[in-house]
Amino acid sequence: MKKTGLTLAAVLLIIFTYAQTTQWGFDAKHSTVRFSVSHMVVSEVEGIFSRFSGTVKTTKADFSDAQVSFTIDASSINTNDADRDDHLRGEDFFDVEKFPEISFVSKSMQSLGNNKYKITGDFTLHGVTREITLDAKYGGTITDPWGNIKAGFKITGTIDRSLWGLKYNSTLDTGGLVIGEEVDIVCKFELIQKKTD
Repeated sequence: MKKTGLTLAAVLLIIFTYAQTTQWGFDAKHSTVRFSVSHMVVSEVEGIFSRFSGTVKTTKADFSDAQVSFTIDASSINTNDADRDDHLRGEDFFDVEKFPEISFVSKSMQSLGNNKYKITGDFTLHGVTREITLDAKYGGTITDPWGNIKAGFKITGTIDRSLWGLKYNSTLDTGGLVIGEEVDIVCKFELIQKKTD
């Protein structure tokens, strides 16, 4: 009888824990994945990835224990220039035939107070996985006019593309690089809470 009672308690604990986990998806219509890189030292070129998806799981209302899994379709790159985008999809850069996806899987979400966080995880690009830390700002949670629960985040950070094997470049007569190695990332996400049956 005692063993049965312990087993029942364990099952109830698992059910309770699962029930408290909230799952979120990304509302792509109200989200953007944007990057910028210096061009000829004096200016910057910006681009976006238009296709992406992911999930967020959390048991806390402030997302301080959030678990994030996010995937980008590398071929969806758009810098507002068709020839440049074709070059970026090719072997000199993303090589999307071999490496069709860019992904991020979080390991920790550290609260800094005032709705600011440091989010650390594994970032996979061009077949290379490295740990990165990004800045996150939580915009809050609301219920929209259609009864959907939404949450907003802005994610920012900088990576060195050469660490992921994206080393294509040339040098100006003045000695600077035509294409910067540091890539600035700015993502604005609107999450939508998944409804449970």
